[in-house]
Amino acid sequence: MTEYVIRGGHPLSGEVVVSGAKNAAVAIIPAALLVDGVCRIENVPEISDVTLFFSILDDLGAKVRLLNRHAVEIDCRSIRSTRPSYELARRIRASYYLLGALLGRFGEATVAMPGGCDFGVRPIDLHVKGFTAMGAEVIEGGDIHAVAKNGRLHGANIYMDQVSVGATMNVMMAAVLADGMTIIDNAAKEPHIVDLANFLNAMGADVKGAGTDTIKIRGVSRLTGGSYSIIPDQIEAGTYMAAVAATGGQLLIRNVIPKHMECISCKLLEMGVEVMEEDDTLLVRRAAPLQRANVKTLPYPGFPTDMQPQITVVLSLAQGTSMVTEGVWDNRFKYVGELKRLGAQITVDGKVAVIEGVDSLVGAPIQACDLRAGAALVIAGLAASGTTRLGNVQYIERGYENIVGKLRAVGADIEIVELEEPPVSESHIS
Repeated sequence: MTEYVIRGGHPLSGEVVVSGAKNAAVAIIPAALLVDGVCRIENVPEISDVTLFFSILDDLGAKVRLLNRHAVEIDCRSIRSTRPSYELARRIRASYYLLGALLGRFGEATVAMPGGCDFGVRPIDLHVKGFTAMGAEVIEGGDIHAVAKNGRLHGANIYMDQVSVGATMNVMMAAVLADGMTIIDNAAKEPHIVDLANFLNAMGADVKGAGTDTIKIRGVSRLTGGSYSIIPDQIEAGTYMAAVAATGGQLLIRNVIPKHMECISCKLLEMGVEVMEEDDTLLVRRAAPLQRANVKTLPYPGFPTDMQPQITVVLSLAQGTSMVTEGVWDNRFKYVGELKRLGAQITVDGKVAVIEGVDSLVGAPIQACDLRAGAALVIAGLAASGTTRLGNVQYIERGYENIVGKLRAVGADIEIVELEEPPVSESHIS
């Protein structure tokens, strides 16, 4: 067990390089199961969710060869099972992508229900709707069993009753080897959906329209392999932007796609933070007091739900009263109790948080309850006076590569401390 010890009150200054996108990597790596050949994937983030997927693929019979810290070669020609390890799959939220990949390639799959962060029920009804429309029979229980009735899926017209990133990506994977044309209407448009489509096309698929409301996938007989580089992580970049806003100082954030950052940049500009963009960098500076703002999370290109906890921390230090409305998940304010331990003044009513800005936060022992909430509490610790001890950091390491090292390099006083015994936590979520 480890915790982060943060001595706050130090403005950030310098440069930070953003890693490959976690939300893209956890779809692209299982999508390698569709490839009847060798694929090389670069700009892979060095995070625990990715390591777990490598273990799952290896257990299924794939050959996974790390070329360096951020590049991997995957050969799925020797897959011997369509039933991933129950113990491994249940530990990761994105395990449901194994369903679409295995079902599309082999006509059947049995996968544990997804785990990962706990901030609400994770229904897969839209995934099942898509698979069923393409000719699969799906049985749900402790795990999900799907079988293509005729051995291979067929194309279909699929309307998503609500915008769903996971269902859009899963149906895309299932459709690339199906007979005929699959059309997904009301598709999600997040950057990592476009990245998955570009990866599949680089391997030999025929996917058009990713990033729009309608995605068309014409099935091909096989994916033959190739090379692909994952896009930079929008949420990691946004997290460092929020850290500068909360602590003050100035950061040059490298390896970003500014277009992907506009939904975050615009809100920080409204709050009085300076954001200047170049080709693949953002210069973020905060020298003046933060101003109140209202934020509502929405599907892309709206403000991302994965940035909601981080922006809430920033608003807790802004002048005046702000409101944050969660428009995607039902239960994403669990971290607010921990933030209040540091002195934040926040009241939550359902999906709405009302934030009364305070002059400062004060360090205290706190616990992360999920990935993005954990990152937000790191930001709070960096902005607080005194010492903050943050536990349950395994959540953070699911999605942030070397966050402690990157923050230390730009002036943060933060270290990893090994614990002899697990800390007692009222807010621990197993």
